[in-house]
Order: sequence, then structure tokens, then C-alpha cells
Amino acid sequence: MNRYLAAAIQVDFPNPKNRDEIPGRVGRMLAMAEQAVVGYRPLGDVKLVVFPEFAHTAPVYLEKGDLIKYLAVTFPNGHLDAYANKARELDIYIQTGTFLELDPAWPGHVFNTTCLIGPEGIVSKYRKVYPWLPWEVHTSPADLPNYPDPLFPVADTPIGKIGVAICYDWLFPEAIRSLALNGAEVLIRVSAYMDPWGATAPMDWWTVINRARAIENLAFVVASNQGAAQGNYPPFSWPGGSMVVDFDGRILAQADPGPGDKIVIAPIDIEALRYERNRRQMHQMPRHLKPCHRQPMDQDGTYPKRS
Repeated sequence: MNRYLAAAIQVDFPNPKNRDEIPGRVGRMLAMAEQAVVGYRPLGDVKLVVFPEFAHTAPVYLEKGDLIKYLAVTFPNGHLDAYANKARELDIYIQTGTFLELDPAWPGHVFNTTCLIGPEGIVSKYRKVYPWLPWEVHTSPADLPNYPDPLFPVADTPIGKIGVAICYDWLFPEAIRSLALNGAEVLIRVSAYMDPWGATAPMDWWTVINRARAIENLAFVVASNQGAAQGNYPPFSWPGGSMVVDFDGRILAQADPGPGDKIVIAPIDIEALRYERNRRQMHQMPRHLKPCHRQPMDQDGTYPKRS
């Protein structure tokens, strides 16, 4: 499918204290995904649905042990099964909001993780590489010796090559460039970006960064931001402003700034993107990278360290 609609969906949930709250959140988000698909059907086919960081659980406890005790979950699980069932039912791809994840292969570590799920099941899993220090006490996979999986995986799907990174990751151009160099055509931002760095001037980093990453990587950006009111995630307020940006940095759709459950949709034209990537001689930054910046990637998906 060369042209379809993407839905960036933000949520406004109370601060999670226990993993028992996850099923209710999953149910609400599945309902919103279906509403997006059915409600916007007269305009086109919604094929990609994106939810924000901390949609299921957030690092509300200061100690990692409490996150493990009360909030973290292992994969696979029933929540991911529910997303897969809905993806098959609606024939869509869902970028889940993040989970705090436990992995028996890495005991004592907690990851901030999102999955891309399609009709075929889990397509890819991404663990946040750059935790927001000092508040996020989960582990970066980049800090684990002999970590076997790619740090920046890209999924080749019928709706394009899709890569994702989480919130603070996007403040590091190298992270998003890694996705682009791995072939990503649609860059997904799963985020919980708080005020004052949200969607309004003078500190609208959210908008500036999303547009810049689209431009410099010649890729679509679908960015879902946390929309929780200050009372739900104190001490921060969460401005939402979820958006879709085209490969020239144009904002195709954006939720108005402020908290609340909101859905915004916009077209993703993969055929147009591929044409521009092939045709352009000017403003073709990924192709024009010099060897000093475009080193071959190691098998684990990382760039070799420079001496």
C-alpha cells in the first residue's frame, strides 16, 4: 500500500501505580484505534496507529526495585496478544505505547519498550537507548555488554519501512540517523515530552525536533505525545501536540496543545517519498553524508567507536 492514513493518538490516563491498571489502558487504546479506523474511513484507510510513551506504565517509583515489583512485565504477554488480535481484525499496524519490560536474559534490568504489531503479530521491538536521566532508572541496551539485538531495528512492512525511537532518543540526531541509514521511511516518535519543551513557543522543542528529523533524514514522522494533565503525572504537565510531518518538514496534522485524549490523522505517501529519495540531487542529506559520518554499522546495529 503506497498511500494510507496514519493516526497519532495521545491519551490522558491517571498515573499508574500497579500493573493491574494495564488491562484497562489497553482496552481504552484498542477502542481508540478502532474509532480512528472506522471514523476516518470515509477519508481513507488508516493503516498505522501510534500511541505515546508511558501509555501503559511509567517510572513513577524512584527505585528500580519498585518498578520491578509493581509495574514491569515480561514479553510476550496478554496485552501484546490483544493488540495483535485487533491489528488482525482491522488490518492495521499498531505502535504500542511503552511498557516497563523485564527480560529473564537480563535479570535486574528494566527496559522502556515499545512494539510494532501488525496482522502477522509482533514485527519489531525497540528498547529506549537514551533514558531521560536522572528520572528514568531503566536500562539502556547500549550499556549492556554483548547485547545481541540491533539497537535501531527497522521493520520492512507492506506500509513501508518503519523505525521507532522513544522521546529523549530524538534529541540525539545520531539515533534517528541510524534508523534512516537502516532504511526507515517512516520514523515513529513514541513520546512523553513535558512542558515547557512542548508544542508552544518559545520552547517548542517538540515541534522543532520532529520537523528537523524529518528534513534531515528525508522521511515521514509520526509522533504521538503524552497528553496527561498535570494532576495525572505530577510534577509535570504534558502538552500533547501529537503530529504527522512529511519528508520536507511540513506539518500535515497536529493536535492542539494541551492535555486530553486526541486523535490526529494525515496521509503517508510512500510512493512519493521513494520518488523524491531517488530523484533529488539537492537536499539529499542521507545520500550526501561523508564517510567520516557514515561508517558501516556493526552487526549489532551500532556504529564502531572512533579512536
